[in-house]
Amino acid sequence: MEILKERILKEGRALSKVILKVDSFLNHGVDARLMYEIGENFKEYFKNHGVTKIFTIESSGIAPTVMTAMQMELPMVILKKQTSKVLNNNVYQTTVHSFTKDLDYELTLSKDFINENDKVLIIDDFLANGEAALGAIRLVEEAGAKVVGLGIVIEKSFQPGRDLLNKKGYDVYSLARISRLDKGVIEFI
Repeated sequence: MEILKERILKEGRALSKVILKVDSFLNHGVDARLMYEIGENFKEYFKNHGVTKIFTIESSGIAPTVMTAMQMELPMVILKKQTSKVLNNNVYQTTVHSFTKDLDYELTLSKDFINENDKVLIIDDFLANGEAALGAIRLVEEAGAKVVGLGIVIEKSFQPGRDLLNKKGYDVYSLARISRLDKGVIEFI
C-alpha cells in the first residue's frame, strides 16, 4: 500500500534495529482517512474468505479494525490485555509475551463474542515475532472457531512472525513489509 509506505517514510522514526515509531498516524494520533483506506485494502483482500467476525488486540489495532469491520459490515471484537472484573470466568485466556515491552500479559476473550461457527479475521498494527498473533489464534481455536486470515498494517519481515504463521498455514496479508530498520533507516521489501 503505497500511501502507507509514504507515511512511514515521512513520519515514522526508526529508533533502533527493531523499534519503529509511527505514533503520528497509527497508534497515538490516528489518521482516520488513512485508516479508512487501510480498511478498504483489507476488505478487498479478505472479501472471499468467508469472514464472520473481525478480531483485534487492544489498543493500537482498533482503528484499522473498526474501518475494516465497517466496510465489511461485520462485527468486531477486541481482545483484552487485562482481565476485567465484569467478565467473571466466562473467558478464554492465554499468556502472551510482548518483546517490545518485555513483559507477559493475559490475552482475554469473552465467550459471549465467539462460537464454533465463526470464521475470524485477525487484524493488528504490527507483526514482528508473532507472539500476539499466535495468542489471538490460540483463543479463537480454543473456542472451536477458525482463523481465516491475518491482516497486518506494518510487518517487520526481518523478524520471525510471518514465517511462524506461514508454517502453521495461516494467510498473512501485510500492507507494508519492512525488510530492514536501523536508527534513521527504514527499508521496504
